[in-house]
Amino acid sequence: QVRLVESGGGLVQAGGSLRLSCAASGSILSANGMGWHRQAPGKQRELVAHISRGGSTNYADSVKGRFTISRDNAKNTVYLQMNSLKPEDTGVYYCNEYGLGYLGYDYWGQGTQVTVSS
Repeated sequence: QVRLVESGGGLVQAGGSLRLSCAASGSILSANGMGWHRQAPGKQRELVAHISRGGSTNYADSVKGRFTISRDNAKNTVYLQMNSLKPEDTGVYYCNEYGLGYLGYDYWGQGTQVTVSS
């Protein structure tokens, strides 16, 4: 069973916006946190944005002020609003959900491609 499904990627010009969605197949209330990561060609996957169970957020320095992560627990969905996109934001964006402790888990989506043209 697929746990996380991302959508919303695409091709956009520099300065444009996209909103990514990550829909979980079940409740996300118990997750310790959820995040968006990206992997650019030839580079390691990096954390872009994270939201905790309590709603606290943090961002990579490169996207602060441009990206916003949010969650809708009723819809079991996490979003990434991306504004003022730059060519260096290009990559595959992955959603991640994790739980800590004895019954810890770590789920990943299949990824969605974001391409920003200059």
